[in-house]
Amino acid sequence: MTEQPRRAGRGRIPSDPLLDDVNKAIIEQLQQDGRRSYAAMATAVGLSEAAVRQRVQRLLEAGIMQIVAVTDPLRVGFKRQAMIGLRLSGDTRQVADRLADLPEIDYVVLTAGSFDLVLEIVAEDDEHLLSLINEHIRALPEVRETETFVYLRLVKQTYTWGVR
Repeated sequence: MTEQPRRAGRGRIPSDPLLDDVNKAIIEQLQQDGRRSYAAMATAVGLSEAAVRQRVQRLLEAGIMQIVAVTDPLRVGFKRQAMIGLRLSGDTRQVADRLADLPEIDYVVLTAGSFDLVLEIVAEDDEHLLSLINEHIRALPEVRETETFVYLRLVKQTYTWGVR
């Protein structure tokens, strides 16, 4: 029996049949403006409004995309962002799953190289960040070392990865 590729969350592997050229064009339309109407997308991709609506629904249900409001953490009251590299012992997947449950952690990645796991944290302030590191991250028995990279300024953040 061959092993199936692991999938991130509910997402699918890149060769997914749902990612045909029309669906990729729909995704690009929504990346440009997440509030774009089905009618406008239909015109752009050459389908009916109903067909675009069905395709968007299938992409959402398959976990290929999400439609969300992206906020600027500084403008909604969070004063500190940081990336934290962790060196672990034991099963990195279990640690990743536990840390992913924390609402302040918005990015959890298993990595190869000098860190086993990389996290991105959005905190109210430095005291909140310190509390998260000491009480929730370093408190895990598998965590051997952490290295924190405090963000001074976010220069670029984009969610418009090419799908073509």
